[in-house]
Amino acid sequence: MTKTAAVGAAVDVVGVTKMYGPLVAVDDVSVRVAPGEVYGILGPNGAGKTTLLRMLFGLIRPDGGEIRVFGRTWDEAGVHTLDDVAGFIESPKFYPYLTGRQNLEGLALLDGSGLPERIDEVLEVVDLTGRDGDKVGGYSYGMRQRLGVAASLLRSPGLLVLDEPANGLDPAGIRDMRALVKRLAASGLTVLLSSHHMDEVEEICDNVTIMNRGTVAFHGTIDDLRAMAPDPGHVLRTGDDTQAMSIGRTRHPAVGVEHAPEGGLVATGSERDLAAYVADLVRAEVPLLAFTPTRTPLDALFFMLTDARPDDVHLPREKQVVR
Repeated sequence: MTKTAAVGAAVDVVGVTKMYGPLVAVDDVSVRVAPGEVYGILGPNGAGKTTLLRMLFGLIRPDGGEIRVFGRTWDEAGVHTLDDVAGFIESPKFYPYLTGRQNLEGLALLDGSGLPERIDEVLEVVDLTGRDGDKVGGYSYGMRQRLGVAASLLRSPGLLVLDEPANGLDPAGIRDMRALVKRLAASGLTVLLSSHHMDEVEEICDNVTIMNRGTVAFHGTIDDLRAMAPDPGHVLRTGDDTQAMSIGRTRHPAVGVEHAPEGGLVATGSERDLAAYVADLVRAEVPLLAFTPTRTPLDALFFMLTDARPDDVHLPREKQVVR
């Protein structure tokens, strides 16, 4: 269902910078997306992810560097830079008083390259068959996000760009959106998406760039990222925290045991060392009330790389300053 991608990089961003007065929103960023891969741009709100995607779409101009899409630049090719490209920045917008199908029909006519005869096909791809006759005003947020993907697929793109497609969705909507992106990637479509969810990027992306305050904090594969991840931390609640800490410090030097700010203990270490420590607590008859992970190792690494607090990556969009 997708066009054959051009030879070379689907997206080649080299040394791109964007400033708003004294504020550097994107600072000397380079990203290379190969045809057929799913590439993630990850970072907390305000990291510069959406600013980078806006420059790719030609909505704003970079102050320095170069962006090539299938070998084309805006200075050389103008609007033809986006041939074979589709997607949306932030949330897609539709006429709420029209049905899903009517919105797609109108967009196909406006776009020119969108084929009306593909409407049934793209509705099926995004699991909206049977709801296309309903007015969009009655759609859930997740349905509108999927309709946005359907509109993007009308032109049979070689590159699909999605700006935080799971943002604002409930758990079921997040699950459906991730499953949709994975299906599209399996079809050979190149996907570039931004996200502030580490688990989303880990689940569906081949390679990732982590941004922090407009700069690149990490480039590489998901396997590279896993190799850098720190040992997992666990919240430990016992009937005798003093004895539990003493056992950890005297018998298990590879396990770090500290008091948690919210009460209880936090134990960090490899799975093998943590298992041995817990077994020792049981043998010492220390009552074990709870042993739960604080966050995944990749989440912990994300916070380390971006200096972000866990709550920072879930702020609503209206509180963002630089996007």
